[in-house]
Amino acid sequence: MSRRAMEQPRRITDSFPRRRRRGPGRPPGRLKDKKDKDKVQVKVKVQVRDCPSAPSQPPVDPALLEMLRRFDLSWEYGPCTGITRLQRWERAQELGLSPPGPIRDALLEHRDNPDVTYSLWHEYEL
Repeated sequence: MSRRAMEQPRRITDSFPRRRRRGPGRPPGRLKDKKDKDKVQVKVKVQVRDCPSAPSQPPVDPALLEMLRRFDLSWEYGPCTGITRLQRWERAQELGLSPPGPIRDALLEHRDNPDVTYSLWHEYEL
């Protein structure tokens, strides 16, 4: 019998490389030098300053969003995937399906707001 077989049975952890243990002064997740930490913070600050701020949209009335959601879920005006709500409304009008007029008014009034412009399934394509 070999000497190794007599010592101990093999363990699953024996197949993985051993890692050095951290010293008493270095808890996990800390950077070695304070200089490196300052550099990271400076980079983050520069990136935040350079990002253009997105124009803030005024909050939309929840009743309006509910009305638009019902329009999205109503199949009598055709499918709404891959197009805007206004395009769907206009298509339904051309087909003689009589879509609700207040929907069109709301869509034209909030034309710059993506929460109003796009349907629930706007990211899907046909």
